[in-house]
Amino acid sequence: MSKKSTFSERNLLPEEELAPVFKFSDQSIGAVMMALQKCLMEQSDITDILKNFEFKMGPSGALYVLNPPLVKFEDDTASG
Repeated sequence: MSKKSTFSERNLLPEEELAPVFKFSDQSIGAVMMALQKCLMEQSDITDILKNFEFKMGPSGALYVLNPPLVKFEDDTASG
């Protein structure tokens, strides 16, 4: 008879594989929103941007993105 794994309802990983839980900081949520905006404007896939995010834990235990995407807007208004 094989041993059945117990699963956490929180993330469906076996209990022995559970890691600490982290939350996004407001800054990291902003970085995700900027990545989404950039990809919508460029009509590109967001996956690569998200995969390349580098995180650091802040003093409160929340995650911060060290390399948020830059979104450049062109000024379409003509002066004069």
